[in-house]
Amino acid sequence: MTNVLTPEWNKIEWVLTDVDDTLTWRGKLPAETLLALNSLQQQGIKVVAVTGACAGWCDHIAQLWPVDAVLGENGAFCLEKSEPGITLSSSVDIDTMRRQQAHLKQQIEQILHDYREINLTLDQAYRLCEVAIDIGQNRSPVDSQTVQQIVARIHAMGAHATASSIHINAWYGDHSKRNSAFAYLRQQGLSDSEIISKCCYVGDSLNDQQMFETLPMSVGVKNIEHYWQQLNHKPNLVMSQPGGFGFAEFTHALLALKQS
Repeated sequence: MTNVLTPEWNKIEWVLTDVDDTLTWRGKLPAETLLALNSLQQQGIKVVAVTGACAGWCDHIAQLWPVDAVLGENGAFCLEKSEPGITLSSSVDIDTMRRQQAHLKQQIEQILHDYREINLTLDQAYRLCEVAIDIGQNRSPVDSQTVQQIVARIHAMGAHATASSIHINAWYGDHSKRNSAFAYLRQQGLSDSEIISKCCYVGDSLNDQQMFETLPMSVGVKNIEHYWQQLNHKPNLVMSQPGGFGFAEFTHALLALKQS
């Protein structure tokens, strides 16, 4: 593992990033994170949050944080900033997503009958598409074997499921962090080759693997090491600091390289 940026990072024009435990740390948003996001934008680098966070939290991020867009609930929708304000778009009709979500919620509640101490997240009411299970946000962390069991049972129902450091996120549909990120970037006029050469991704957990696999310039904040042996696809840089402090560390290194 290394945290040294090589010359090709000088081409980066887009920073895509996870949120929970990548921009935040231990349930808080460090001031260093906001300063780093602002520094990127000030240097003309586009910032896109790609997250499993609920629609309500994503609206807050899009409205108040220095980011250009938010791909929320693992890519179910996009909140994009423009001069008039925030626009919401989705490749699937939102009413359709809500009906699918209601059905999936009933199925997952049946699964959780076998795990009496595990519950849905407190923010479930603010989700448009996904059903989210709390495995570490407002409770002590659930052991990895139990997390894997629950994810496998959701997959057996034909739904998608992925685990982050704090949630299991489940949904019906073809969207994902990778699919939605690439679709968004193509809409911005980037070719696939430009996406590979001009875009990077920062993450911290198992649900970031698709992005680590697809983008050759990828970053893990230090807490990615907790999942290192479970990762089939690893980031090619790992910062020495965790969460938002690691994101700020990466930002400083990237901007220093561009200004050298």
